[in-house]
Amino acid sequence: MSRRPVSSTRRLVDTGSFPFTGALQSKSRSSPLLSIGLVLVGAFLLIGYSFSGSGIFGGDKAAVSRIEGDFSCTSEIQRAIPILKKAYGDNMHKVLHVGPDTCSVVSTLLKEEETEAWGVEPYDIEDADAKCKSLVHKGIVRVADIKFPLPYRAKSFPLVIVSDALDYLSPKYLNKTLPDLARVASDGVIIFAGYPGQQRAKVAELSKFGRPAKMRSSSWWIRYFVQTSLEENEPAMKKFEQAASKKSYKPNCQVFHLKPLR
Repeated sequence: MSRRPVSSTRRLVDTGSFPFTGALQSKSRSSPLLSIGLVLVGAFLLIGYSFSGSGIFGGDKAAVSRIEGDFSCTSEIQRAIPILKKAYGDNMHKVLHVGPDTCSVVSTLLKEEETEAWGVEPYDIEDADAKCKSLVHKGIVRVADIKFPLPYRAKSFPLVIVSDALDYLSPKYLNKTLPDLARVASDGVIIFAGYPGQQRAKVAELSKFGRPAKMRSSSWWIRYFVQTSLEENEPAMKKFEQAASKKSYKPNCQVFHLKPLR
């Protein structure tokens, strides 16, 4: 029976040695102090290289920080809650939030006095913590594809707040989703959307959201509202701006206020 030839690479791996290691070992035997010195120099160079941020370790750390520090309008909502309460008053007592990481928004809203909150998570929650999974189990948060009609009756909530999710929808699906959000609201829809130029980590985007975010300008959104017969809520917008001015609050996202469907 013929045997397959073993490659030179495999022989080297199996023996645990490489051609030049013998030379190094012979030099080490002849000059142990030189070997120790080389090892110490190499260790110092490796440590310096990793701390400089340009090497292997530094590059990975930078990539992680970009993902962890990824821009999010969902976190912006939590900063804006006091301003929203000033602008919308009693309507903030019953809110539906739609967007990624909705569990964090719902949990924050539920801590507010006399406030009911529900959430729709458009994406997978496999990595969610126990508190989030508990909200899902109780039916407070639902996992649902927002490209399809939401599982709520018309005018189920005074306010619907949506963040980040619309930035990942193409116009084809946006034409269905945004009117449906206005359908389930009785007083209005509040949109938190990213500014053009705000970048998100593409690796995290594609693995979770399926496509990169599309940051649209305020003029694009306003034209879109007109084309889809969605009216901006001017009184609510003015109240929000006045409350933000008094509190010195400057949103890091674009904030749009829409009227519900008639």
